[in-house]
Amino acid sequence: MNAVIAAVGIMLVLSLCRVHVVVALIIGALAGGLLGGLGVEGTLKAFNQGLGGGATVALSYALLGAFAVAIAKAGLAHALADKALALVGKQQEGAGGALKWLLIGLLLAVAISSQNLLPIHIAFIPLLVPPLLYVLSKLQLDRRLIACVLTFGLITPYMFLPVGFGGIFLNEILLANVAKSGVDVTGINVTQAMFIPALGMLFGLLVAVLFSYRGKRVYDLEKVAQAERVDVHYNPLSLLVAGLAIAAAFVVQLWLDSMIIGALVGFVIFSVSGVVRWKEADGLFTEGMKMMAMIGFIMIAAAGFAEVMKTTGEVRTLVDSSAALIGHNKAVGALLMLLVGLLVTMGIGSSFSTIPIIAAIFVPLGVQLGFSPLAIVCIVGTAGALGDAGSPASDSTLGPTSGLNADGQHNHIWDSVVPTFLHYNLPLLAFGWAAAMLL
Repeated sequence: MNAVIAAVGIMLVLSLCRVHVVVALIIGALAGGLLGGLGVEGTLKAFNQGLGGGATVALSYALLGAFAVAIAKAGLAHALADKALALVGKQQEGAGGALKWLLIGLLLAVAISSQNLLPIHIAFIPLLVPPLLYVLSKLQLDRRLIACVLTFGLITPYMFLPVGFGGIFLNEILLANVAKSGVDVTGINVTQAMFIPALGMLFGLLVAVLFSYRGKRVYDLEKVAQAERVDVHYNPLSLLVAGLAIAAAFVVQLWLDSMIIGALVGFVIFSVSGVVRWKEADGLFTEGMKMMAMIGFIMIAAAGFAEVMKTTGEVRTLVDSSAALIGHNKAVGALLMLLVGLLVTMGIGSSFSTIPIIAAIFVPLGVQLGFSPLAIVCIVGTAGALGDAGSPASDSTLGPTSGLNADGQHNHIWDSVVPTFLHYNLPLLAFGWAAAMLL
C-alpha cells in the first residue's frame, strides 16, 4: 500500500475513534515513514525536521489566545454579550430569529473579508468568536453550523477571488505551476475556471445552514459563562482601549505580515493602559496560551507529519500510480486526480503546498487526455483545495475550533472536521468533476 494513503488513513481513523489528533498524527507519520522505507530513525529525523514548520503558527495562536483573554478582561466580550442578550430577551417578539441570521451573516462576512479585504486569515477567530459563545448558546445555535460558516469563509474566497490570499493561490501558485508544467495560461480567466467548484462550496454551505444544522442544540451555559468571564465590569475607557488594541494589532499584522508581533503589540497596549494590571499580566498571558495550546501542538505535529510524507517520496509515487491507472478515460482521469488531491491535502493540511506537488504530473496528463487549458486549471485548482476543509491538521478547521471550543464544548473532530468534510469536500468533488467535463 502507498505510504501516503496508509498514513492519512491511519491518522483519520484514529482521530475518528477519538484518539487525540496529535497522537493520531504521530502514529500516522510513523506508519507512513516505515511503509515508505525510511526506517524508525529516518522517520523520526524527518518528523523532527518538520516540527519547526509549525512553530510560527503555533506561537501565533498562543499569543492570539493571550490577546483574546486580555480583550475579555477589558470587558469587550461582556459588552457585546449584553447588547446581543438584550435582543435575545425579545425572542418572543421575533428578535431571536433575526439575531440568529444577523450573527451568521456577521461571521460569514468577517470570514470572507479575512481572506481579501483585511487579509488576516484566522487571526480574527479567537478574538471575535469566544465573546459571542454565550449568545450563540442562549439562542441554542448548533456550533457545527458556525464551524461550516467559518470554514466556507476561509476557503471559498481564496479558491475563487484573485485578491488577497486568493491572488497568491490562484495567480502565484495555481496559474504559475500550470504554466511551468507546460500549458499556456495566457488569457485564461482563473475565476471562470473555479466558478463551478465554488458553487459546490456554496451548495454545501446552504445545506448546512438550511437543513443539516438548522435545529437547536443545547450547551451548558455555566461553562460558557466561566469562559466568558461574565464577572468582568467594563467602562468606556476599557472598551476604548480594547478597540485601539485590536486596531493596532491588525495594522501591525498587515504591516509586518506577522500575527505574533500584532498580538504582542495588542497585549502590550492593554498592559500599558492599565486595563490589564502589571501583576495580572503574567497570569492572563499564561491563561491565554493554555487556551490555545492544543491547536498549536496540532499545527506543530501536522508539520512533522507533512515532512515525513514528503521525505518518503510516496506522494509523487501516488500521483504517478494514479496517472498509470487512468489510461485514456477522461471521466476516470478527472475523478482520480481530484481524489489524489483530496488525500494529499488532508495529509499535508495545506492546499497552497499541494498544488506544486500534483501539477507537475497532472498538467501533462490533462493535456494527454484532451482537457482544455481552462479545464486543467480547474482540475488542479480543485484538487489542491479539496481536503482543506475536513482535514484535522488544516487551519481552516483548527481556526473555527479555536474559537468555538473556548469553553470545552466543541469537539475538533466530530464538530469541525466531520461536518466540514461532508458539506464541502463531497460537493467540491462532485462539482469539480462536473466542471472538468464541461469546460
